Amino acid sequence: MSDFARFLPFAPKLTPTGIIDILVVAFLVYQALMVVRGTRAGHILIGISFMVVLYVVAVWTGLEALRSLLSFIVPYLGIAIIVLFQSEIRRALASIGRKGWLSGSLRSTESIHEIVLAVEQLAEQKTGALIVLEGEIGLRTFVESGVPLEARISRDLLLSIFQPGLPLHDGAVIVQKDRIAAAACFLPLTTNPALSRNLGTRHRAAIGITEETDCLALVVSEETGRISIAASGELTSGISGPLLQEHITQHFGVRRAQPELPLIVHPPHAVSTRAEDRPAQRVNQP
Repeated sequence: MSDFARFLPFAPKLTPTGIIDILVVAFLVYQALMVVRGTRAGHILIGISFMVVLYVVAVWTGLEALRSLLSFIVPYLGIAIIVLFQSEIRRALASIGRKGWLSGSLRSTESIHEIVLAVEQLAEQKTGALIVLEGEIGLRTFVESGVPLEARISRDLLLSIFQPGLPLHDGAVIVQKDRIAAAACFLPLTTNPALSRNLGTRHRAAIGITEETDCLALVVSEETGRISIAASGELTSGISGPLLQEHITQHFGVRRAQPELPLIVHPPHAVSTRAEDRPAQRVNQP
């Protein structure tokens, strides 16, 4: 305690400026950890940290052979971080510049419903498809690489675009807000070596575009008819229709004005017969 008391006079005083400085640094460190959490970058960061700690231990303990070996590697860790984390750094910088208070690209549940219906029918027909839903980061560069449409979202239009043999079948459809911006768009392919080699071009393009932006990519396999969804460089396969709609609404923060949307299209006689499904004590009441 006496040693600690002698050290206190030399310790820097905590001022309001120091508090703000500590909070800003803590926020940046937290955001950096959130960017790499749950991705392959997290494991790479652990390996780099282990090498740095090992170098410090070698210096303190006097292990000259180990220190000399690591001295040739540690100076290049900065370049290695930029190369290995280029997609994460790009996504983090883009998230800083975007306007977080704006809503997502899809503004209405009707647009989401039309997309889900089209994806379900494409999956039943085993027709390959790739639909990209724009987030807060613009996809203008990729829209310009395709055929501009600027059409309202509809199930029939999406089904006609992805019909095999038609000019717009290959490539991706990019959706901006409540409109189909373009079709037959070219997307960057992911270079993640950890992915399975069985993934096709559509799945790799879906992962690649989500590594660079905050969009959502929907993929239908023409071999198996399975529905996959890609977000933040991660691919999830075997998605059903209701789960797909839930993923989209959660990703873009769309609020459902009418949760029981299918009840709207029921004819009057179907609504009246719902009383037969109620408990007997309630049906027999006069």
